Amino acid sequence: MSGDRAQEIASAVRGRRLRAVDVVAEALERIGRADPELCAFLEVWDEQALRRAHEVDARVAAGERPPLAGVPVAVKGRHGLRAAKPLLAAGAVAVGATSVPGPGTPWRTWGLGAHGRTVNPWRADRTPGGSSAGAAVAVAAGLVPLATGGDGAGSVRIPAAWCGTVGLKVTNGRLPSADRTGLAAPGVLTRTAADAAAWWRVVSGRPVAAGAPVAFPVDACWSPDLGFADPAPEPVALARTAVDRLVGTGVVRLVRPAPPPRLLDPAPAWLTLRTPGADPVDAHRVRAENDRRLDALFARAGLLLTPTAPTAPHGHDGPGAVYSTALTWAFNVSGHPALSLPAGFGADGCPAGLQLVAPRGREELLLAVATEAERRGGTAAR
Repeated sequence: MSGDRAQEIASAVRGRRLRAVDVVAEALERIGRADPELCAFLEVWDEQALRRAHEVDARVAAGERPPLAGVPVAVKGRHGLRAAKPLLAAGAVAVGATSVPGPGTPWRTWGLGAHGRTVNPWRADRTPGGSSAGAAVAVAAGLVPLATGGDGAGSVRIPAAWCGTVGLKVTNGRLPSADRTGLAAPGVLTRTAADAAAWWRVVSGRPVAAGAPVAFPVDACWSPDLGFADPAPEPVALARTAVDRLVGTGVVRLVRPAPPPRLLDPAPAWLTLRTPGADPVDAHRVRAENDRRLDALFARAGLLLTPTAPTAPHGHDGPGAVYSTALTWAFNVSGHPALSLPAGFGADGCPAGLQLVAPRGREELLLAVATEAERRGGTAAR
């Protein structure tokens, strides 16, 4: 049984064509075989996972139909089980805690697992991104179909882009978060947008079709740099080609608002808000001005499209002078939901991402667009 599709696994377990215990045992075997090289996990919970899988099989035998029945999931970090409670109630089985950055550097686009530094599954000499490093690797390598993450500056979307998965950050404040600054929001990494939608249905208690139905094409605005960043040419070109695929399938329609999207650089505001005791006046000014500009943009278009990361994945020694968060952390400051879709591969063999940003509270729009793009063949091959 492949680890690629959460919904397929759940359907098969609910229909008793597969046993949850067999699905989970296979996932644990894959992890045991691959993780010494990938270093995606801090801990693997073999006994607990198999016991939980038996409980799921008993629930199904008793007539229950859990929406994530038997789906092996990985949780971000050793404390990730707290945020995973809705998934476990829905029949998912937590198989382990994924790697996050260890101590010793100020940058967070890396991970440290039980066996060593976490590597990008496409190139071992490159980082997978972070801080949801192991989560992205576990999903991209097919060890599990779904992994939880947290996104305080791009920590779901950047590893999703660099590992070739789907990564969703929800609207800030919409789901519980332990972050005192309000900049971080929960998220998920999956192989498909349809599985991200399944996660959202469970954790939000809302159907993806909640609210007004989505009419395609959705008007979208493209920005390569948000008016302040300096991304490298290749990730911009890959993201722009991904936009063309979406347009070609009729999922989105590009509009060109005047003036084009231009935000204030959120870096000083983000850093101030993360610094205890710092005067937040200037940070609030930047946030208010960017909110005004984003409100004006979303009054004319349903989506904003950008590259997810401004560079290709860097080596394990660090990111250099360019912040990997340049195109993502604006939406942690503003709170908008955002999703990274695979956008193809660069010359180095590593993936890149296309970021979709929606108005606050419109996760359903992001997921509907991404899922429909998958259905119509408008997303990059992985």
